[in-house]
Amino acid sequence: MNTLLTNWYMQQYAVVDDSCLETSVNIDYPDSVYMRKLAQLPTVIEMPYNSVVRRYIDMYVQKRRALVENLLGLGTYYMPIFEEALEREGLPLELKYLPIIESALRPDATSRAGAAGLWQFMVRTGKSMGLEVNSLVDERRDPIKSSAMAARYLKDLYAIYHDWALAIASYNCGPGNVSKAIRRSGGKTDYWEIYPYLPRETRGYVPAFIAVNYVMNYYSDHNICPVLTRRPLLTDTVQVNRRLHLKQVADVLQIPLEEIRSLNPQYRRDIIPGNASRPYALILPSQQVYAYIEAQDDIFAHDAELYAQRLTVEPAGIAPGTMVYHKVRKGETLSKIARKYGVSVSKLRAWNNLGKSSYLRIGQRLAVSSKGAVKKSSGTTVAASSKSKAKASSSSSKYHTVRKGESLWTISQKYKGVSAEDIRRENNLKGNSIRPGQRLKIPAA
Repeated sequence: MNTLLTNWYMQQYAVVDDSCLETSVNIDYPDSVYMRKLAQLPTVIEMPYNSVVRRYIDMYVQKRRALVENLLGLGTYYMPIFEEALEREGLPLELKYLPIIESALRPDATSRAGAAGLWQFMVRTGKSMGLEVNSLVDERRDPIKSSAMAARYLKDLYAIYHDWALAIASYNCGPGNVSKAIRRSGGKTDYWEIYPYLPRETRGYVPAFIAVNYVMNYYSDHNICPVLTRRPLLTDTVQVNRRLHLKQVADVLQIPLEEIRSLNPQYRRDIIPGNASRPYALILPSQQVYAYIEAQDDIFAHDAELYAQRLTVEPAGIAPGTMVYHKVRKGETLSKIARKYGVSVSKLRAWNNLGKSSYLRIGQRLAVSSKGAVKKSSGTTVAASSKSKAKASSSSSKYHTVRKGESLWTISQKYKGVSAEDIRRENNLKGNSIRPGQRLKIPAA
């Protein structure tokens, strides 16, 4: 859950709520106050209070305050999506807090068992509910579609038990395990009576759900201030009926690639496999939809040959056939991976279109120049050779870090005798698209 704090959106758009008095001091209340506050929540689902629920409330308001602050900010985007899906199925709206327990509101979350997305569907469950899961698309990570399926699934589970605590427990461990616990308890159908017979991880699930409902409604009573987000809350959907790479959209519309990825987390390799018979949805900030429609032909034509490849696109500046791919493991950072292959972190970012605030996901594939990998293990001769080349290169070239609003032309004007075409050619750029933070080599005049 702590990886939520490195969420790209929170780093880019997070702002502290000025109207909230921020303090790390938590206010502790007697049991009677917690009991009264839970009873006052406008919920259909019962919110009983006991020592187990109290432990989970304490966990959120004491140990996980920073997490709650960020959840409150992310919730401004995700909660309306959840509410709409639940409302459509006629379900209690307080179920919208389940994804906080499941994924900490991270659509890219993946469990050790392989469950994925905000609602943490397994592949088999997702497919059985009609979600598409393949090499390019994983609709378990689609906030809108997965929420619709989760609402239907919860409705089916309630139809089995006619009890929301049991339905919520079965969402976590499956109806088979809940039914087994009922049998082992002698046929009891109250959650707290079958509590000892449930799988260990499920025993805390319903108490955590009650605690999250409490915290998300009474956070200010514990001096917790939301970390608000200026992310584009207003979005629109366009249908894509041709194959399209998210980088094509980012380049032409000048939207950060990470922003488009965050709005469309279901596309595993940044590829939308649209076709005439099956269009796919692309979500964009509302103010960019008209620009997309106007520039549609340019977007599809932008580096079309490069992005027509089925595999992960090799970034500009890397000759075909010189890439290897590294699968990110638990605990790895860009620095560790760069050291492993004998390359710089800046190059690793450039090859994979990663910004300085980008974070890695376990299982993510990173492109690495195989030349860099060879240099790491090829001995003293190659190392000495590369040093001499670097020295010769540095004497005739400079480097420029791209700032927001700069173009190749404006950069070329800062270096006497250098044209935009010179910079493009020196950096093996296919077009004119550059991004803030990118490091460009400036050739000698």
